[in-house]
Parts: sequence; C-alpha cells; structure tokens
Amino acid sequence: MHAYQIGVIEGRWSNFLPPIQGGQFRLKHVLDAEDHILDEEHDSSSQASSGEPSPLFEPVDAQLRQRKPVMSRASSSTSMSSLDVDNEKPHNIHDPESDWTKDQINNDLEKYPELDQKTQGDIMKKYRSLDQRMRSEGLYNCNYKSYAIEISRYSFLFAMFLTTLHYGWYCTSAVFLGFFWHQLVFSAHDAGHMGITHKFHVDTVIGMVIADFLGGLSLGWWKRSHNVHHIITNSPEHDPDIEHMPFFAISHRFFKSLRSTYYDRVMTYDPFAKFLVQYQHWLYYPILCVGRFNLYRLSWEYLILGLGPRKGPAWWHRWFEIAGQFFFWYWFGYQVLYKSIPDGWSRFAFIMISHAVTMPLHVQITLSHFAMSTADLGVNESFPQRMLRTTMDVDCPQWLDFFHGGLQFQAIHHLYPRMPRHNLRRAQKLVQEFCDDVGIPYAIYGFYDGNKEVIGRLGDVARQAKILAACQKSIAESGEMH
Repeated sequence: MHAYQIGVIEGRWSNFLPPIQGGQFRLKHVLDAEDHILDEEHDSSSQASSGEPSPLFEPVDAQLRQRKPVMSRASSSTSMSSLDVDNEKPHNIHDPESDWTKDQINNDLEKYPELDQKTQGDIMKKYRSLDQRMRSEGLYNCNYKSYAIEISRYSFLFAMFLTTLHYGWYCTSAVFLGFFWHQLVFSAHDAGHMGITHKFHVDTVIGMVIADFLGGLSLGWWKRSHNVHHIITNSPEHDPDIEHMPFFAISHRFFKSLRSTYYDRVMTYDPFAKFLVQYQHWLYYPILCVGRFNLYRLSWEYLILGLGPRKGPAWWHRWFEIAGQFFFWYWFGYQVLYKSIPDGWSRFAFIMISHAVTMPLHVQITLSHFAMSTADLGVNESFPQRMLRTTMDVDCPQWLDFFHGGLQFQAIHHLYPRMPRHNLRRAQKLVQEFCDDVGIPYAIYGFYDGNKEVIGRLGDVARQAKILAACQKSIAESGEMH
C-alpha cells in the first residue's frame, strides 16, 4: 500500500465510509466545477470550504456541507442499520426490522467501549504495542517442527485411505480420505495467509498444491473471499462468509433481500428462503455435511470466469490452479471412483461419506462468527474492537489443537492474520490481557457451548422469520397496506 501513499497527516486519521459500504465521493474535477459555479452564485468568502480538497477525491460531505444540505451516508459515518437508531420512527408491528436492529446496536454499545476518538485511539495504540510485543517474542516465526508432525499425520491418513481402498473397505477408506482433506485445509489456510514461509509465491504454491491438486478446491477463490471476510467481518452486505441465502440467515437484515457487494447480486428473500430460514437451526448440520460440494462450484466459477489476477506477478496462478483441478479429478474422479470402486452404489456411498466427514471443518469455520454481532457501529470503531466484537474463540485442551487446526483461536487470528497458527495458543494470553486492559469483552466458549450459541442464534432468527411471515400473511388476508 505504500506505493499509493500521497501524503501524511498529523494526528489520528478519521476513517471515511468506503464507497462499497455506501460512502459518497466525487472526483476532484467535479468538485472544482461545482466550486466555480457556486463561487459565481455566492460570495466565495462565505461559501467556500476552509479546507483544501484531496488531490484525488473528497467525500461529498467534506466539500458540500458548508454550501448546501446533502443527504449522505458518508457524512453520518453510519450504515443504514444505525440510521434506524438515530431516527425516531413510530412503532410498526409490520416492520420489525428497525426495532430488532436498534436492540442489537444498543446491546453492543452497552457492552463495548465508547466510540469516541480518544477511546478508540487508545485501543489502536495499545493494539499496535501488543503487535510489537508479539513480534519481539517471535510469535510471527513459523514452527517448522510442528509441520513435520503434521506431514506425518497427513501421510498416515492418506496411506490408510489407500490401504483400505485396496482391500475393498470402501466406507472405511472414505472416512480416512475425509479426515485427510479435513486436516489438509489447515495448512492451506496457513499458506493463504502467508504464514509458512512469509513469501508470497512460495506460500501460494504450497497452498495451491494442497487445495487444488489434493483437495479439488481453488486457493485463489478462497483468498479472494477470505480477504474480504477479514476486512469487514460479519457484515451482512459485505462479508461472503455469512452470506448463505437461501439456506441460512444469521441476521434479520437478510429479510430485506440485501445486495451482496461481494457477489454483486441481490440475496433475494424469496418463498424458498422464507421456508428454509424458519427451520435453519434444524438444517444447520445436515446442510454442512454437503457443504464441500458448493465449494467445488465456487472454485470452478472463480477459475472459469477468471475472477483472479490476470496481470502482474500472479497472472499464472489461475492456470496452475486449473492444472491442479484436472489433476485432482483424474486421481479422485477417475482412478479412485471409477477404476477402484466397482459399482454405482459403492461410489455414491464413498462420495457422501468422504465429504460428510469434513463437516466439522465447516462447523469450525461458522462457529466463531454465526453467534456474534452483525451490527455496524460506524467508521469510528477501531479495527481490533470490531474483530473482537464479531469473532469468538473456542476453548479446548491443548491435545485437541490438531482437530481444530488453530481455527479455534479465531479472535486472535483476526487480530493478527499472518501469525502462524501453531503460535496462536501462546498469543491467547497476551490478547486476553489486552482485552482486560482496554475493556473489550473477550468471547470464548467451549466447543459444545459454542455450538449451542450458534444454534440459538439461528433459532432466534428463525423465530423472527416466522413472526414476519405471520405478519405478512395477516396483512394479505386483511387487505391492509404498509
């Protein structure tokens, strides 16, 4: 990002609301033309802005607030969800969204530190100090001995998959293959975050070999999606990791058919979604059992449409991944399914078992976010506070770390994404001290309790969906208008 730096400011930077979140900006030449017109119509000494415009662009409110009234989401530094809190609206039983949104935001404002500049500035200062302490203690250095142990585990699982396949124990073989994929993803995750060698191309190749050649999934697709997830965690409009309509809605705001800025489409709350969401807490585990099939679709969509880099140093990644996809479907689809398994029913059972065994991974990924806040508190909220407000850790004994793969330390991982996962347990104590110091609640649950929280959240939204459906039915039957 340093290549794009155009200047330095004194004091703490006040964030703009990015355009993708609704911030309104105009190019400099447009602002200059407006200045010229306004100067001709009004006395320039009383109407002109006291500040110099940015050499590139300026938020609408900064240039126009002294000239004419402007209705801009950038000027309020809030999203539409928080506007419901500020605007006094009469209660409407047929429009419960405003009340539900208001309650969620108020709950967050009560539990978390104030959003004033000084408080959030102090949090950022201590967050950066904590980062320096972690670097000085070597927590960014990769523990390659841990990878030697993991490679031994991967080799054992793959060998057991081949051995049981050879003897015709197809269901058992499928279980070992599923465990193999489940464990491999953790290393691909490390590579995607440049947490192994800290070198872009080396870690990317490692990740692509694991994800594409051995697992049939696109690392490029995952990085494109996952980077957005880390920037704007748990935002219904922007975070693809919580956009699972029509199957899941973790916020009532999905009832409004939100537009996904990542997928560039409206997530329609249609009759099919209305039906499924009402039972989503019952469908959660069954749907996750087949979640890997959707990842295949997303991977091929990313590669075929060329959604990744086409120029620059990463131009060849797409073609390397496509080669990896053909290699995967050759060894898995042809050599294993077609050549090694004799009949259609056994092939079907092998596919379903091997893919269902990876279900705990999907639970692990959703566990740390589905139960957490989806409210937008505005651009004044600091990065560490947002990450800790939207992410929770899962507590487990150290001997179970291999099963969770480091993903149980999601709060720490979101604060320091490039920290190798084998060091996250050591970093946890320091993050807890940081949270105690700045007054941010540190969310941590056991695996069982964490699952209860997720099912509880899905159940709450399902009940809200039933209430909304009942209201809409009542309106339709009575002929009332909104």
